[in-house]
Amino acid sequence: MNWKETIEKTGRYLEAKGVDEPVTAAELLAARLLKSPRGSLVSFLDRQVPEKYLEALRRAMARLVKGEPLQYVLGEWDFRSLTLGCDRRALIPRPETEELVTRVIAYLKSKFGDGRSLTGEPPLVVDIGTGTGAIILSLAKEFKGPAYLGTDVSEEAITLAKENAERTGLSEAVKFAVMDGLEDFDEPECIDVVVSNPPYIKTAVCETLDRRVKDFEPRLALDGGAEGLDLYEKYLESAINLLKPGGAVFFEIGEDQGEALKKLLADYGFGEIRIEKDFAGHDRYAMATLA
Repeated sequence: MNWKETIEKTGRYLEAKGVDEPVTAAELLAARLLKSPRGSLVSFLDRQVPEKYLEALRRAMARLVKGEPLQYVLGEWDFRSLTLGCDRRALIPRPETEELVTRVIAYLKSKFGDGRSLTGEPPLVVDIGTGTGAIILSLAKEFKGPAYLGTDVSEEAITLAKENAERTGLSEAVKFAVMDGLEDFDEPECIDVVVSNPPYIKTAVCETLDRRVKDFEPRLALDGGAEGLDLYEKYLESAINLLKPGGAVFFEIGEDQGEALKKLLADYGFGEIRIEKDFAGHDRYAMATLA
């Protein structure tokens, strides 16, 4: 059997089993096995498929049919310009979060055009709940100069983030630490930017999520408490003491949390508060600066 026949047969099987976007999944699985970009599969279509690859496809299909996300089955996923290792140790990076990075980079360029603060010291950017490291690694890749730190309460997530730093050649540019929020910082006014895509799903809603999310992605990275706001409050309580005057916070938020975040940021003394929408028109990003 050649690759064309194999991909078509895989797609039909996945479709029959109710797997989302079965043709895309079949092509991505083949591309992963061939270590080839999906767009280059055409050059392999007439070649025969080795038995070891057919076995690997069968194992991958079985995982997909059980509901495991395609990203975990592939073991990697693209985020902006990076290809990151992706598995059950951390939340799957999503397209909405790419736009959070865009907003942070725009701020950094406007305030630190040369990548250095007015004192000559590199500004410090901290990503709380770094997971795969997608946010902080993308920032380091696309805006050189600042000191970058990713923190996570999960040791497994930090291990994955470090692996991704090595994988992307950014291990010297980004440091990682197991930390609950910002609790290990003891020097006031030492951070220039805090960015986070924290758990923001209400506890009661977590049980109603798609099984690919509920059963496979880490609950720790999803559950934001009764109202989905617990982590925002925790991080802001620390940030008001650790941010430099004029320092900024950038959060990804739930689509129904815009007004709550606006009030929360104001209550903690932040100004220049902005709630912005994602491409689907939903509230998704909260940004503010500390007076």
